[in-house]
Amino acid sequence: MTDQAKSRNIVVRLLGGIWRGLDGLRKVTHFFLMLFVLLAFISAISGSAPTLPRSAVLSLQPVGVLVEELAGSAYDRAVAELLDNAAPQTLISDVVDALAYAKEDDRIKGVHLELSRFGGGSTAKLAMVADALRDFQSSGKPVIASADGYAQGSYYLASLADEVYMHPDGIVFMQGFGSFRAYFSEAIDKLKIDWNVFRVGKYKSFVEPYTRMDMSDESREATSRVIEQLWDGYLRDIESARGIEEGSIREMVANFDDLVVENGGDISAIATEYGLLDGLKDREAIRERLIELAGTDDELEDAPSAVDLTAYLDFMRMLKPEERADANVAIVVASGQILDGSQPPGQIGGDSTAGLLRRALRDDSVKAVVLRVDSPGGSAFASEVISNAVENLQAAGKPVIASMSGVAASGGYWISAKADKIYASPSTITGSIGILGMFPTFQRTAAYLGVNIDGVGSTKWAGQLRPDRAMSEPAKRVFQQVINHGYDEFLEQVATGRNMSINAVHEIAQGRIWTGLDALNRGLVDELGDLDAAIAAAAAEAGLEEGEYGSFVVEEPLSSTEQMIVDLLGTAKALGVDPAVFVDEPRSLERLARQFEAMIDPVLRFNDPNGVYAHCFCRFE
Repeated sequence: MTDQAKSRNIVVRLLGGIWRGLDGLRKVTHFFLMLFVLLAFISAISGSAPTLPRSAVLSLQPVGVLVEELAGSAYDRAVAELLDNAAPQTLISDVVDALAYAKEDDRIKGVHLELSRFGGGSTAKLAMVADALRDFQSSGKPVIASADGYAQGSYYLASLADEVYMHPDGIVFMQGFGSFRAYFSEAIDKLKIDWNVFRVGKYKSFVEPYTRMDMSDESREATSRVIEQLWDGYLRDIESARGIEEGSIREMVANFDDLVVENGGDISAIATEYGLLDGLKDREAIRERLIELAGTDDELEDAPSAVDLTAYLDFMRMLKPEERADANVAIVVASGQILDGSQPPGQIGGDSTAGLLRRALRDDSVKAVVLRVDSPGGSAFASEVISNAVENLQAAGKPVIASMSGVAASGGYWISAKADKIYASPSTITGSIGILGMFPTFQRTAAYLGVNIDGVGSTKWAGQLRPDRAMSEPAKRVFQQVINHGYDEFLEQVATGRNMSINAVHEIAQGRIWTGLDALNRGLVDELGDLDAAIAAAAAEAGLEEGEYGSFVVEEPLSSTEQMIVDLLGTAKALGVDPAVFVDEPRSLERLARQFEAMIDPVLRFNDPNGVYAHCFCRFE
């Protein structure tokens, strides 16, 4: 055998060995994968059903803010939860359902409302949880609230409790409601940007930061009325809940700095003096109080017998699964900014939300629909797409009731306007019937850097929508007329839906925001009421008697592949393999970048195909 043949033979044997090794590795990997799947299957079929202790406290520990709909697709949320990376949000319906179950459950001796990690929510959302707490208390079972410290939103819920405790080193702070924004027209000018703004409505303040350095008189007028009503309602509710003399909390807030000095910086003493607390208790003392109420845990003798929200809901929903009736009221949630196209939950997509409404249209068991709106608006085009889907339901004989949550303004009002009836909370922020458009150009910035744009076109419109060229006066006239037309369409939308004249709508429109109570007095809503009231109204509109119908939320289900991945990750976690260990913790700079991205995201995501927006700045803190 020649040297060349020997060399070739060695290479062949080497490659053959590598191949056999890889094939063996494949078989081993396949074996362990099949073993894992088998263990997952055995775990799934042999796992014992969850149980509840015979005596327990329901532990409600809301995290983050209250929301109508959890952000992200069902798949993304499920994976995030398994990886311990879920967004800090608490679904209102989860809290309300748990309290309703616990009211009738003899095993639940009371509720522990732990609010240290609670970030609050709109007044309307807080009121929904407050109503559920009151209903639970009608059973005679106590609600015990505790926290390391209370902010304004968390104390609103705590005030409903039978016993309110705080850590001795904690702080109760009520700052009132306000609306503050950054105004940067001078910065835009220094950057030599021409921010072309088009709007209709003297109260349409969303564009003001780009054109002014302060709040306009019109915006100040409308906003002041709203925040005064919110603050009055807040004070009235907590003083009533705590049995505190009217006006005393307002006095405490007004003189807070003096009171802090007088008490040597001891804010907990001020809260106790004004009747906000029933006592100061550290965590050990809270545990002892809960043990008094429900006894000790079966395994941990020094811990109270308790069940958390997630475990309790899993158990009760398994015990009492949702069963659709022959006739149903479907609930479609429209929560977040309105954008064109398909969007995940937590945002409203013109196509995706219209798709949910079409699912309700195709479902023969659905006799009526409640559109649950929690949105400051966004794309005018997407709003009209959703409104068209509402009209299709009505044309098919399925009435639609709009139910407004914390905010249903501008585009949020647009998609509600043609509903058969509109329900709102007294503190809902609504109205803001107006239109705006923005088109920044950077030709002065380019010139400053030594760049000039030049060329030719076959008409005067060629190159008119380039961001590196100034908008011509003809282009500005066209853009303004498009905005005017959009406003006229908005007025007509409201006038038709509310059975009002165009002039009457214009008088209360012009971009002005109203509370639900003011909106009721001006004909923009029909009734003050919560989601349950809207469901009952929808059933009545469809001719359904109480007890003859069911209700369910229309959602996009997981695909079979997504469900398999979620099940595998869940089984891995159940077997002791924590998927979260394979995910790197974000670094400080990355967290900062995410926060900045979240702050500017509402503007960056603007995607109306015509550049026309019905959007409201409706944030009050």
